[in-house]
Amino acid sequence: QVQLVESGGGLVQPGGSLRLSCAASGFSLDSYAIGWFRQAPGKEREGVSCISDRDGRTLYVDSVKGRFTISRDYAKNTVYLQMNSLKPEDTGIYYCAAHWGVCVVGPRRGLGGTYDYWGQGTQVTVSS
Repeated sequence: QVQLVESGGGLVQPGGSLRLSCAASGFSLDSYAIGWFRQAPGKEREGVSCISDRDGRTLYVDSVKGRFTISRDYAKNTVYLQMNSLKPEDTGIYYCAAHWGVCVVGPRRGLGGTYDYWGQGTQVTVSS
């Protein structure tokens, strides 16, 4: 069975950092694209980042470039999202998701593709 479990969220002050983890089971990361998404209250879900080891590709939405870094650990079958210089607008529930294949660029350089598997989400709150 496919399962994705996020962890690492919490409350942080503006300018602070968090590292989110997405632990995958039931499939191997090397054949899947893993994306991070976030959703703030009253807003649509937004793609943040994606990694696919099959082609060595990483993608970032423009608003997080230079601040967020996505990575993976094969041994732990886990994908990480290191978030630095956090801003209040980064607040939301962060989800990891997976689809077979490689990361796909969507409209306006956002994340494309249809993600088949989703985690339960972890709350990130950036506030003073």
